Amino acid sequence: MENNLPVNVREYQELAKKALPKMHYDYINGGAEDEHTLRDNMAAYGRILLRPRVLVDVSNIDMSTNLLGYDLPSPIIVAPTGSHKLANPEGEVATARAAASCNTLMVLSFSSSCKIEEVASSCNAIRFYQLYVFKNRDVSATLVRRAESHGFKAIVLTVDTPMLGRREADIRNKMVAPANANLEGLMPIDDLDTTDGSKLEKYARDTLDPSLSWKDVEWLKSITGLPILLKGIVTAEDARKAVEAGAAGIIVSNHGTRQLDYAPATISALEEVVKAVGGAVPVLVDGGVRRGTDVLKALALGARAVMVGRPVLYGLAARGEAGAKHVIEMLNRELELAMALCGCRSVAEITRDRVHTEGDRLRSLL
Repeated sequence: MENNLPVNVREYQELAKKALPKMHYDYINGGAEDEHTLRDNMAAYGRILLRPRVLVDVSNIDMSTNLLGYDLPSPIIVAPTGSHKLANPEGEVATARAAASCNTLMVLSFSSSCKIEEVASSCNAIRFYQLYVFKNRDVSATLVRRAESHGFKAIVLTVDTPMLGRREADIRNKMVAPANANLEGLMPIDDLDTTDGSKLEKYARDTLDPSLSWKDVEWLKSITGLPILLKGIVTAEDARKAVEAGAAGIIVSNHGTRQLDYAPATISALEEVVKAVGGAVPVLVDGGVRRGTDVLKALALGARAVMVGRPVLYGLAARGEAGAKHVIEMLNRELELAMALCGCRSVAEITRDRVHTEGDRLRSLL
């Protein structure tokens, strides 16, 4: 096996599918309802073409960037995804070590199957913590304090989940909500017997707060000094409101297409958000990234960093920590090569004129 390593993310996905029980693979891989946006998140990247510049000295490629004052060797970072123990028994600890060994930033999910404390003590690295606001605000406040006291550098507030999207594979499979290690002692987490739909849905109904609004961003700012990034914004209107509300960053995300089907593909929404923000705060993007060329396209359209979710889980499911690390390394190498072949020696040189989008094609016809 080790002599015959996967050469790209899609091959890791195939290995993950073979390695995992169907219920768990479907949980990791599925989207909402018709899964239109799930397909489009990836397909939209395919509709953007590159405009390479040649005869540039590309003997030295610098992929480094800076996010909220933290220097990163590459703009590729690990998105928050839940329940890593479904992919591998070491769970988020393995993912954290994989990210740390690549010197990349990891965002730990609220739905982590390892405790905040375990992940924090597993290795030295820059980490952010992703949060949901619960009906019981004390639960969320406690988690923020724990993340802050264990050295997490920012809070990523997910804003697209006032209720859980309809993930039909999980309903069909009667998917059980994996234990959330960080909620032990904070709320009952095992009373989840249900006959209708997925146990995941029942858990979400009992805990997520549908009244979540902009005033809760104010509340979160009042309880922590950490910078707050808002994750789940896909329109110019909300991007402007986020800046006004004091967000330190915006993550263009459709929740891996697990919430609202027929929401836009994130790469299609990115430029609208970037223009609305006008450089006031960094804009990140996640969803559908499977190649280094995808990362280059996102950077050209104004993303400061690109978050990768499912591919890291595929690596984790296929080969544990080594697989997760290999996925990150592969994407970094692909980005480095794409930059060289596009004549971009640094991320600053990945400018808007290096891509040709659907919108550009339409405008050129007018």
